[in-house]
Amino acid sequence: MHMKNYALITGASSGIGLEIAKNLAGKGYNLILTARRKELLESLAKEITDKNSIHVDLISMDLSKYEAPEEIFEFCQSKNYQVDLLVNNAGYGIKTSFHNTSIEDEENFIRVLGTSVVMLTKLFIPNMIKNGGGKIMIVSSVASFAAPSAIQPLYGPIKTFMNRFSDSININYKHKGITSTSVCPGFTVTGFHTASGVQEQMDRVPKFMVFSAERIAKEAVDATLAGKSLCVPTKTYKFLVFMLKNLPQSVLRLIGTGLAPGRYDRN
Repeated sequence: MHMKNYALITGASSGIGLEIAKNLAGKGYNLILTARRKELLESLAKEITDKNSIHVDLISMDLSKYEAPEEIFEFCQSKNYQVDLLVNNAGYGIKTSFHNTSIEDEENFIRVLGTSVVMLTKLFIPNMIKNGGGKIMIVSSVASFAAPSAIQPLYGPIKTFMNRFSDSININYKHKGITSTSVCPGFTVTGFHTASGVQEQMDRVPKFMVFSAERIAKEAVDATLAGKSLCVPTKTYKFLVFMLKNLPQSVLRLIGTGLAPGRYDRN
């Protein structure tokens, strides 16, 4: 059993998280996979170990539960896994409009996309300091740079918060050999959009703006291992983010409406 070089990946059962797991396995990382669906995790763990000579463990966990981050951390401690790379990837979208969503649903959403990321990072950093360094990846979104959206009004703001949080980790811990990389993909082919009820809008997005989860994962892993603070995968989105940062909001709304007609429709 290897004790060194473990990567912990949240939301590892599908989409970008799964592709990150496969990519890291190919680089020789041992993996700890976590997501809600245990059976799916088990079959994926088997698939990954069959292809790579690494150790894969899994823990089924719902990050909307307050105690989840601590339970994941305790699981790793009890097994003596040294987590050198923490991938905060779990996420989803809320289907209902803001005024129709329950407070509990909003709280769970903030916990999965925000609070759990902060808590897992907080729990694993002391060991990284002790071990002389580590890498953190936070899967954010191009939405963090975009104008507010009529669909999923909390999604963009939480991702903006995650980018700022990632920056603050770098400022505080880079001198200890710990880097945090905020990964901001654009439209990606995953189960995310169907699950979030916005597949219809996705279908209207121009093909040149949609990329495979495998490609996003590769760029994300490379950037994280290189210690980059921000990764916007693909030239298309690098250009788009440059525009989002430099053009006036009024112009961006016009462009945004043209690119994704569903995005600014009023319910």
